[in-house]
Amino acid sequence: MRRRIATTDGTRLTPAFAAIRAEEQVPETFPAAVLAEAEAAARAPHVPAEDLTHIPFVTLDPPGSMDLDQAFHLEQLPQRAGARERGGPGGGFRVRYAIADVAAFVAPGGALDAEANSRVVTIYCPDRRVTLYPPVLSEGAASLLQDGPRPAVVWTVDIDADGLTTAIDVRRALVRSRAKLDYPGVQAAIDADRAEGPVALLRDVGETLIAAEHARGGMSMRVPAQEVAADADGRLALRFRRPLPAEDWNAQLSLLTGRAAASLMLDARIGILRTLPAADPRDVARLRRVAAGLDIAWPTDVAYGALVTVMDADTPARAAFLNEAASLFRGAGYTAFRGSLPELTTHAAIAAPYAHCTAPLRRLVDRAVSETCLAIAAGRPVPGDIEAALPLLAATMAEGTRRAGRVERASIDLVEAAVLAPHVGELFDAMVVALDDDGDGGEIALPELAVVARCAGRLPLGHRTQVLLDAADPATRTLRFRLASDVAPTAGSAVPGAGG
Repeated sequence: MRRRIATTDGTRLTPAFAAIRAEEQVPETFPAAVLAEAEAAARAPHVPAEDLTHIPFVTLDPPGSMDLDQAFHLEQLPQRAGARERGGPGGGFRVRYAIADVAAFVAPGGALDAEANSRVVTIYCPDRRVTLYPPVLSEGAASLLQDGPRPAVVWTVDIDADGLTTAIDVRRALVRSRAKLDYPGVQAAIDADRAEGPVALLRDVGETLIAAEHARGGMSMRVPAQEVAADADGRLALRFRRPLPAEDWNAQLSLLTGRAAASLMLDARIGILRTLPAADPRDVARLRRVAAGLDIAWPTDVAYGALVTVMDADTPARAAFLNEAASLFRGAGYTAFRGSLPELTTHAAIAAPYAHCTAPLRRLVDRAVSETCLAIAAGRPVPGDIEAALPLLAATMAEGTRRAGRVERASIDLVEAAVLAPHVGELFDAMVVALDDDGDGGEIALPELAVVARCAGRLPLGHRTQVLLDAADPATRTLRFRLASDVAPTAGSAVPGAGG
């Protein structure tokens, strides 16, 4: 039988979520001086001279979002004269991407700047967001909301019909968002062929850029993300969520902008990149052995990136394979440089140089990248405070990102333990998605409960099996499973929930 989705009372876990943040020294509030500076900046930001409020930008985010970093406008470019006669691609697109101009509100060396450097990133917890900047800015004056013009860093990137970049421009300008859109609504409009304005081109531009990514060897994983969801009554549950196609298309606009920023900085030999080394051949060889063991066809002339890009986690074997393949994506970092170029300049999953620049309300490094690129594009020296900060940003971002990851992982572990605590001693259908190197134990997923956990025993990778929940302790945020086949039967007893 199918299990009812298990939930837990979110309000009862609030102290435990706060304890997780305390363990990681995540601040719960902003100092008074920071709030005062933010209020003053919200009332009197630096307003750029150029006015692009006539361009009908729109924002596209998850429902309910208020920290809106990006707004876009898309335009079909006319076919170049003679392009078809020469055999070249005709037409293309102009992508305008407006990014919240945090520097219009944050003064170098001020209280806001210092606080942001200590927070580094916005941290998302099930009970609240711990924002990089005070909400009066991140969800108000600096956010690209509809309620008035906003200062922005506006990127204009032209691509041809093959998705190749042909022109890059970046400048400060005043913009006005015409609509606050969300992914489900945009997806429904595009699917029904009733999308209008720049949204009508989102699929065409997104698919063009995805095809270009595949052509240069880039890849993206289709592994559903585990996340905590809250219902209207404040009860928490776990789910595996697959991104909508509209999310992938919008992500391509951000990736295009990040590649444009990396290109400018590399040409000028100053900046900070988001880098990822190529997979170790030994890891690829191990992944091929996993594929063989799971009966997944992998022709010898097909690169692993080409395989995982088109694969969905729609069977236990494929889910296990993609889980193993995800390990090849580890090792991403930030690389700062000035003068000479670094040894590694590319991001292996994107198959190109890339920089973070499109989420400055949520990530510290994006503001520095924007300021660097604005100076390069204008032919000016990079501001002294930014140039001095670049060598330190790589380490700052690495630690801030790790801290956010630890908080978010611990929060999910807590919810998993709380959801399953009433079910100790029950059997569950599980999917084996990873094995330990010695083969004794590994990782399982409970698809119907969206739980991922450790399990003891000789597990069958890529197959479904039954597991017994031995313990679920919210206090220590731990679960303990073992194979049901390893449970010694007791005369006259039964395991509750068997067959569930």
